[in-house]
Amino acid sequence: MIFNVSNGWLLNKIKYGINNHDEYILETLEAAKMLNVSVIELKDASGEHKLARLKIPTVIPRLVRLSPKRHDYVLLEELITHFLAAFFPGVEIIGAHQFRVIRDADIELAEVDDADIIRMIEETIRLRRFGDPVLLQVPPTMPPQVLNELRSMLGLDEDDVFVVKGLLDMGVFWELGRIDKPGLKFPSHVPHLSEEFATGTGIFEVAGQRDILLHHPYDSFRTVEEFVASAAKDPLVRGIKQTMYRVGTHSPIVESLLDAAEAGKQVSALVELKARFDESNNLVWARTLERAGVHVTYGFHELKTHAKLCQIVRSEPTGLKMYTHIGTGNYNPSTARTYTDLGLITSDPAIALDTAELFNVLTGFSRQTEYRKLLVAPYGLRKGILTRIQREIDNAKAGKPAKIVWKLNSLVDPAIIELLYEASNAGVQIQLLVRGICCLRPGVKRLSERIKVISVVGRFLEHSRVLWFHNDGVPEVYIGSADVMRRNLDRRVEVMVPIEDKRLQRQIEQILETYLKDEYGAWLLGEDGSYTRLGKTKSGGFSAQQWFIDHQGKIDAPTRRRATS
Repeated sequence: MIFNVSNGWLLNKIKYGINNHDEYILETLEAAKMLNVSVIELKDASGEHKLARLKIPTVIPRLVRLSPKRHDYVLLEELITHFLAAFFPGVEIIGAHQFRVIRDADIELAEVDDADIIRMIEETIRLRRFGDPVLLQVPPTMPPQVLNELRSMLGLDEDDVFVVKGLLDMGVFWELGRIDKPGLKFPSHVPHLSEEFATGTGIFEVAGQRDILLHHPYDSFRTVEEFVASAAKDPLVRGIKQTMYRVGTHSPIVESLLDAAEAGKQVSALVELKARFDESNNLVWARTLERAGVHVTYGFHELKTHAKLCQIVRSEPTGLKMYTHIGTGNYNPSTARTYTDLGLITSDPAIALDTAELFNVLTGFSRQTEYRKLLVAPYGLRKGILTRIQREIDNAKAGKPAKIVWKLNSLVDPAIIELLYEASNAGVQIQLLVRGICCLRPGVKRLSERIKVISVVGRFLEHSRVLWFHNDGVPEVYIGSADVMRRNLDRRVEVMVPIEDKRLQRQIEQILETYLKDEYGAWLLGEDGSYTRLGKTKSGGFSAQQWFIDHQGKIDAPTRRRATS
């Protein structure tokens, strides 16, 4: 039998006494609620064996400092284990084993109206901690009989158990990162802010003449914030439309939308309430925006709106003109400092009309599926990618140069992976920068010999998505919000925008070339699914991220240099 020790009693005692799942599983784990627990083996006075479940508190730091003068720490669970006798006086303690339960925290929505969506999400957030268990993580030292009883209690199969050789729950490293020891941290990084983009008027003047490409965090996210802030203050601006997925708890962009609404401008915001673990925050912003008079919608019940879009309508001497920002990352100032992302600000009329019509789909009853330049999921993005891969295949078979270079977070979609294999066999050279999950196996004879996969892991989280196609010497380049996963292509609203300005195309090509030269944070994926670090030593080799820091504000062909971080 298993009985519980309450967190309240536990806190009192501490104070006074002392590789390749299918995509559904990947998404479930991504949405999981995690809980650290210890199971204690006991023997009472009668000799009966019992198991006690003891939750590790989350309301106090997991790192316990041993001395105010030294940075010596012990894990809270280890401290609890050391003082177990204080919790179970008069009972023999046979053993203690930490385990971790991961519960499904996904939100299932029915076909209901917006008011019911809000109530349903509020209720789901409240009940999230009672989600069904989907995975049990245990140390290799846990006795089989204890593990089997845990599995039985949780209703999990053997395949649902993951043995962790090492620390359970790496989240403790966030606490380590907050320790005030500058010598253990990267040098401070101040993003580049061009003078011509320092005010919104400057942005409008420049974007009216040419497209602007931003590379965060090397280019300051303040440019995007000023894009919206100046629109709120500009008397020539008539309206602003914005998507909101993960905007953070402090959002200058949302504050600008509030200012714009109070100034009498037409403001529309699509707030995605189904953004996992940001539902509560997004509900707060949605209600705040509604109270200010913003037209707030919540997208589709069956699809998440993951696209990163902002459009400004401005009255100019030549008539109404639309300025559009489309990015690969969220409108979140916190992640913009630690994630690498790309953004395009453009006044291209076709892109502007596509974006305006897509906003009509998102905020109204339009069901448009065809667009001039944008590749939009779930309508034409998958087809657009497959068509362009097939074109490279046809070019290779015709004896023409053929090449594909992509930068992604994840590559999972089976149909696209199969066509990439076909492209490799046809003679297409394929270079893939995939930071996270990659279900493609490169370098396999007669299957993927011309495919190379690299994952760059460094100071910043690689988050930008780029699709580059050689197209017989007339490159096609797209950036946007979508990864190559079934959920992104078929079950989300995503946007990939073409980069048509030759100057910006060359900038993106140089960005990709720089990553492909990386020797410091790059890991090469082998045909067996394992990764090998490319750098000869942990501290040596060319670092793409460091190069971008050193050359922020300008893109030139990188030369090899030693990493300084």
